[in-house]
Amino acid sequence: MNQSARGFEHLPKPKNSAGRNLKAAISVGLGLGALVLLCVFVIPHGWYPLVAVAVAVATWEVHARLSEHGYLIHRSFLLIGGQLMVWMSWPFGPKGLVSAYVASVLLIMFGRLFHHGRNSAPKNYLRDMSVAIFVLTWIPLFGSFAAMLSLFQTDTVPGSYFIVTFMLCVIASDTGGYIAGVMFGSHPMAPAVSPKKSWEGFAGSVVGGMLVGALTVALLLQYHWWWGVVLGFLLVICATLGDLVESQFKRELGIKDMSAILPGHGGLMDRLDGMLPSAMVTWLLLSLVSVA
Repeated sequence: MNQSARGFEHLPKPKNSAGRNLKAAISVGLGLGALVLLCVFVIPHGWYPLVAVAVAVATWEVHARLSEHGYLIHRSFLLIGGQLMVWMSWPFGPKGLVSAYVASVLLIMFGRLFHHGRNSAPKNYLRDMSVAIFVLTWIPLFGSFAAMLSLFQTDTVPGSYFIVTFMLCVIASDTGGYIAGVMFGSHPMAPAVSPKKSWEGFAGSVVGGMLVGALTVALLLQYHWWWGVVLGFLLVICATLGDLVESQFKRELGIKDMSAILPGHGGLMDRLDGMLPSAMVTWLLLSLVSVA
């Protein structure tokens, strides 16, 4: 053993494998981060189109996997409804989002009812309709809250800072959870749903999310730092539960990833699973803070 190797003997050894191609994952992650920064700071009004494209791709992935397993859902209804929800939230805020969501649900309910015409009774109607509404809620509804983060602004804080605060908290949560899980993870949170997700990883996410939340909320948004602690904690809770929801979704379909479009990550939905509910709780909390 050489001298440099002896110097690292005291460091803890990872308890778990990374479970993915780290080189590819890091490269793709950096590329996605650069795209986000480009849309937030360089391209005028670039955040809404980015969210709209992400919602469409994630919906397409999920619909494809459901179709492969026998679910009968109108892809066009999901895609059109999802885009309507995202774009209606820009000029009309939550009212536009809710209106588009209700219209999309009605379209799915009635469209599935008469998929085979008026003279043929639908089969598996409750199953297919319920799953379609779940997807509509899971992706475009939650995704629209991410889009609406850009609508926050004050006299001294532009909307881009609210987006950056959200993204940095998500990155801190993911990074803290990943490192703690790989290095120390030994107590599974929900082994029946996701055997690899550990309490140690969750603790790492909480520490990372709360620390970065406190810093970004205080330094970028100019609110009290303890609001950032609350934001970080709630965001981690939603991100963790979002991961578990997608894990159960994939477990029931018997698949590993939603697709293979992102090397080292799987599908786009495999990256958005925790971000989507986190965006919702971030929007809710920042709405409360802005009027406090």
